[in-house]
Formats: sequence, C-alpha cells, structure tokens
Amino acid sequence: MNAPRPCNVLMLYPLFTAESFWSFGESCKLMGVRRPAAPLGLITVAAMLPESWTVRLIDCNTQALGDDDLAWSDVVFTGGMLPQQADTLRLIDQCRAAGKPVVVGGPDPTSSPHIYANADFQVLGEAEGVIDEFIAAWESGARAGVFTAPKFQADVTKTPVPRFDLLKFEDYLYLGVQYSRGCPFTCEFCDIIELYGRVPRTKTTEQMFVELERLYQMGYRGHLDFVDDNFIGNKKSLRQFLPQLAEWQRAHGYPFELSTEASVNLADDPELLALMGAANFFGIFVGIESPDPATLVAMRKKQNTRRNIAESIHKIYGAGMLVTAGFIVGFDSEKVSMAEAMIDFIEEAAIPVAMVGLLYALPNTQLTRRLAKEGRLHADHDLASTTGGDQCTGGINFDPVRPLRDILMDYKTVLERVYSPAAYAGRVDKLMTLLDRSRQRHELAEGDIRSRVGAMETVHRVVSAIPDGRPLWQTFMNCAKRDTSSARIAVQMIAAYAHLGPFSRKVIDAIDARLAALDEQVPVPVVADGATVARNLA
Repeated sequence: MNAPRPCNVLMLYPLFTAESFWSFGESCKLMGVRRPAAPLGLITVAAMLPESWTVRLIDCNTQALGDDDLAWSDVVFTGGMLPQQADTLRLIDQCRAAGKPVVVGGPDPTSSPHIYANADFQVLGEAEGVIDEFIAAWESGARAGVFTAPKFQADVTKTPVPRFDLLKFEDYLYLGVQYSRGCPFTCEFCDIIELYGRVPRTKTTEQMFVELERLYQMGYRGHLDFVDDNFIGNKKSLRQFLPQLAEWQRAHGYPFELSTEASVNLADDPELLALMGAANFFGIFVGIESPDPATLVAMRKKQNTRRNIAESIHKIYGAGMLVTAGFIVGFDSEKVSMAEAMIDFIEEAAIPVAMVGLLYALPNTQLTRRLAKEGRLHADHDLASTTGGDQCTGGINFDPVRPLRDILMDYKTVLERVYSPAAYAGRVDKLMTLLDRSRQRHELAEGDIRSRVGAMETVHRVVSAIPDGRPLWQTFMNCAKRDTSSARIAVQMIAAYAHLGPFSRKVIDAIDARLAALDEQVPVPVVADGATVARNLA
C-alpha cells in the first residue's frame, strides 16, 4: 500500500457563543489569558492523521482566521459542541466559498448531522472508530462523504497522545486530558450515554503517564483538567491508577493541580476521596440538578436520591476539593415555586459556583425522544442561537407542563439571590471553613500561569468593578487570616465572580425580556374537537 500523500490540514476550533456561563471572559482577563480551556478534541484527532500530513490549528476563540491560512490548506477540519454550532456553520460556508473542502465532526454534528449538511464530509461518532475510513477515502480521491463510527466501540487504549504542540499554552487558564469515556447512569436529559455509552472505557495507566510526561517535558505547569464525563465511572480501574498518579506527582514536584467531573456518589467512598486528594485534585464538578427527590427520580438521576446531598458535598470539601455544581430549572415534576428550595440548598451546601440553567432538550437524548413523542418538542429544538446565549437564556425549547412564566420567575429568583455579591461572598467564606487542604500541595508549581497575578491585586480589581462588591473583600480578609492555602482558593472563587456577577445580571435582563414578551402575547381562538380553546402564541 502506498504511503499517504502530503496534505495540509487546517483545524478550526469554532467560537463559543459570546454570552455563556462557561466563557468566564472577565475572569480570564484578570488572569492574563484568552480562554478557560484548550480544544482537546481537535488535537486528539490531529494525532490520528498520517505523519505526512501537516496540521495547523487555529482556535477562533483566541486568534483570527486569516486568508493566508485558508490559502495554505488542502482541507479544513472543524466542529464541536452545541454552543459552537452557529460559528461552525459560518466557518463551513466561509471555507467552501474559498474552495476548501470541509470535514465536520464532534458531539453536535454527531447528534444533529442534518444541520451540518453543507459540509463536504461528516465524520460522526468517536474518531478512533472511523478516521481511517475517511483517510482512505481522501487518499483515493473522494471529496465528499459521510463516515459513521460504530457506537461505543472505540478502543481508547489505542488513542494516541494529543498534539499538545499545536497549542499555545499561554492562551489558556488550563489544559485537559482524558482518562475515560462514558457514564454508568441514565439521566434522561443527558447526551453522554448516547454519545459514549454506559460502560466507561479507560485508557491504561501507562498511556496516561505518557501524556502527563509529554506535558511536563514541554514545560506546562498548573491546572490540568480530566475532562471525563464521570471520572469515577470505572472505580476498579481508578483505584489502580490514582495511587500511581499520586506517586508520579510527588516524584515530579507536583507540577499539576487537578480537577474533573464526577457523580456525587464519590462522597460515599472515603478511599477514593483520599486517593484523589493525595494526587492533588482540588476541584470537582458535580451534576446535582435539583434538591427535590421526586424531580431527581423523574429525570432518572436516582443516584442523587440515596443520600443527603449537602452532607455529601461537605464530605468532598473535607477531602480538600471544592465543588462546582450544575442545577436545572424547568422539569415537569417541579413543585410550585421551587426557587426557595434550590436557593436554600445552594446556601446549605456552600457551593459558590452554581451553574443554574433552564432545562434544554439536547438532541439525541431520552428527554428529547419523550417530548417528541408527546408532541411537546419545538420544531427548532436543535438549532442553537446565532446571536449568543446558552441554556441560561435559551432553555425550555419545548412546551412545559408548568406555566412558562412560573418557570422563568423561579429561575430569575434563584439567580438574583445566589449571585448577589453578599450571598456569593458568604458561600465562599463558608466553603473555606469546610475545605481541608491538608492532603494537597499548598503551593502552586513554578510556572503556573495563576501565579502571575497577586491575590490582593486580583481581589481589588474584582471589588472595584462590581457594585456592592465589598463583601468579597471581607471574605478574602477572613480567609487570609484563617489559612493562606485556602485563601488562594478563595481568590480563585472571587476571580470567577468577575464573570459570574455581571453574567447573572445579563441573564436576568434576558429573562425579563422573555417575561415581557409573554405578557404581550394575545390569546388566539383555536377550534379543536368541536370546542373553542384559547392557546397563547408560541
């Protein structure tokens, strides 16, 4: 077989919608970076391409795409998640207008391939299972096609080391690696099990150390995120990996401070908590969704009903890891005015960064299929906004059981209360009294980008920019008096508020606009089964 011919591949990472909970724009400015996270998916695909192909990466969130870049390329790779949909479509049109064939892939094209019909190629599903088919087709002269990977069959033990050399480390607050894919749970609203399955597949320990060693040798130091859908999904493998990870960290002088995403049942396992603390994990994202047990059962998140969730969060704090959490408003089973219960829980659990969004029926989920069967799913449910926003402003893309006005009012109330400066500062203060950092490395590694900005300077800039921000300063002073290690974490939380405070106010304004639009709707008489009923315009 002939060796692959040379090919210039331009990889374009699309823009995220500008106004998003996860953009952390102002917080990134404080830290002197352009974006929170680097594009791990594209650089992993880049490593799967033939060695004779030359790859150039442009993250459109950090640098502009130039005409010379397009002129250089033979083919363009792009794609990503739902919040990148609008820019992905724009890039496809731009590249095709320049005469460049476009390959699109990633979670959103896999879930909604019809939206990306203008791309020349679609590579759907996990790249490991299908990229060789695309390469063979390209080499044979094909200039269009659809390539779909078998579901949940990609052998991640053969996934190559991502092309970290394509990244500009200084542009990002943190980098990512992946240990496993998939999640054993069946949450109705989640697309992870549809994309990656319910049997978590893990890389080998040796693989992971090759990746970590590569980053170490390249000089990266600082925050490293395990982007796994549920880091503890395969506990058996994890128990073998974590002790060796802790030893690797110790032998290398703790170059990385680690974070990940895990289900709340992590709190049930003191051994895993201790192992993660010893490996220098400092943060966990947990999907809590709702404090209401009936709602959790209805969404098939029963694992959250088997425990006191606030106590579980406190156990994670006791292992030295702060918790950021996701919450959702808009489930069918919600009680009238559920806002107070959610606010009380967020305060009791002391979760400063609470990602509270409106329920969004993601493409290719159990929820979306159920709503479609019930005739409640909006026709454009899988089309992302082209003007910005995310599930915080664009959620409820279906006909809800509860009146939409009630849902929006509850959502607005939660945001107003939990993201007031005083409430946020109070949760940070409480968190620092619960966080036991004795297992973790207290100092940042030399070269960690977060050490560029002093604590006092960071807090001063945030407080100066935020109306009524004085409680944030008092919280910082309280933490500094108690524990200098925890104070550093408090500064990170305060820096996050530079984004979260203004963003929550923008979302509240957007919700007010939706409420005003509801008030302007005129009932329209509709004849159904011989009877006249009043139905509001959608």
